[in-house]
Amino acid sequence: MKFGLIGHPIAHSLSPALFKAGYEGRYPYELIETPDFDKAYRRFIEEYDGINVTAPFKELAFAKADILSDECKAIGATNLLVKTPEGIKAYNSDYLGVRKWLEEVRSSLSSGGGLADTHIKVLVVGLGGAGKAAAEAAGSLGMKVIRMNRTVKDEHTRPLDDFRECFRESDIIIYNIPTSIPALNELNDNDFIPGRAKFILEANYKNPSFVKVMKERIDAAAGAVSYTGGRTWLLYQAITGYEIFTGEKPDLTKMTDVL
Repeated sequence: MKFGLIGHPIAHSLSPALFKAGYEGRYPYELIETPDFDKAYRRFIEEYDGINVTAPFKELAFAKADILSDECKAIGATNLLVKTPEGIKAYNSDYLGVRKWLEEVRSSLSSGGGLADTHIKVLVVGLGGAGKAAAEAAGSLGMKVIRMNRTVKDEHTRPLDDFRECFRESDIIIYNIPTSIPALNELNDNDFIPGRAKFILEANYKNPSFVKVMKERIDAAAGAVSYTGGRTWLLYQAITGYEIFTGEKPDLTKMTDVL
């Protein structure tokens, strides 16, 4: 079996190292880096059993699939294609990974804060491919989802101008914008309710901006605010995705060591 990652640019990707660690190098995993989606897709068809898909190809890959998982149908994008006897099947391990993280956070909120799933408020900031996956994952767990984006396309999406208000009322914040927004600098003590836990997940693991702006504020919250970086999301989506590829569970401990 042979696997890989398509996208552009991807030279920085940790995926090959994670895959090698997860399976002790038993299966090859290669980077297929090109700005030409059709060229990358042809290489997948000719040479690989499965591929991960990253920006800017997630929607293009979705359109190529013969079979769509339920989460792909809901999101309209894929980051994982696998050859099957019935055709090319698409999955979304961004969704599967963040759902795994949300399940762990839900346990903390339910036991520590006594919140039922339907009372847990999740603010998803940035509705690109990862943001859409996060919003669908939170909704699938029965949580109340607040969608926020730079571009507001419908009445279900809040503008970035509402960030402080939504941050204050949310239990979980999933931040998918690759840069810090001005509203982060405007947060003050009134935006952090004493005794109310907040869990923050930032998607960007290459150059996280949210935590740089918020580090002093998070530290000052004295444990009430828990920050999780994008490497954890990457790890969780890799665990679920690689098992779909191979049918075998990867070695979590060795993958964690890579990060």
